[in-house]
Amino acid sequence: MRKRIVIGAAAGLAAAALVGGGAYIYYFSGLRTSPAPLGLTATPAASSSPATSSIGVAGSRTAAAGSVAGYRVKELFVGQTSKHEAVARTSTVSGSLTVSGGSTGYQVSNVTITVGLAGLQSKDQVAGRDVSQRDGVVFRQLDVQQFPTATLAVVSASVPAGVSTGPVDVTAAGKLTIHGVTKDVTMTAKAQVVGDKVEIAGSIAINMTDYGVSPPQVPFVTVDSALTIEFDVFMTKAV
Repeated sequence: MRKRIVIGAAAGLAAAALVGGGAYIYYFSGLRTSPAPLGLTATPAASSSPATSSIGVAGSRTAAAGSVAGYRVKELFVGQTSKHEAVARTSTVSGSLTVSGGSTGYQVSNVTITVGLAGLQSKDQVAGRDVSQRDGVVFRQLDVQQFPTATLAVVSASVPAGVSTGPVDVTAAGKLTIHGVTKDVTMTAKAQVVGDKVEIAGSIAINMTDYGVSPPQVPFVTVDSALTIEFDVFMTKAV
């Protein structure tokens, strides 16, 4: 009887060690990677042509294939001192804008970019952890069934004339709607002309609590309330 108890205790300790080791990898491992922030991805030199100048930058445009948007937020695992950056993205992006102007510069107006939140998928990696499980928690916190989209609206923004020949910096004030709440935000971005499209890549820093969203509650993980929304959108001439 005593021998069986000793053997059982040993087996229990071995199981605990395995579970503990797995938990260490799952929550405390330094083997973590996150995608770089979204930025301009197309190469104008490879895709631009004399046709670009004849097509022109001005006109009405709509979001095209290849557009992507998402978020990045810091999370801290229990027992760690350095934070991990959780990143999720989706290609469910629609939108429109109008460009006017010419050789002296452009004015962009009536900008609307809408992102389907149900398509968000985690893109970072943590050794031993299925980060896709985070997505379900995020959907619940965002009440995606009731508020399926996030929308950025910008009334007007100035774009340097150099956008037709290379990347330029763009800063614009707008209104961001998430979780049924609309707040004033500032968008910082870069823009360039690529063939017959205008590519705009940038980011917006927000605090999720301003939109009535609480940081996701996950065991052994503390999630920051501050996050960055990022996007890389291709706008093509509207038909």
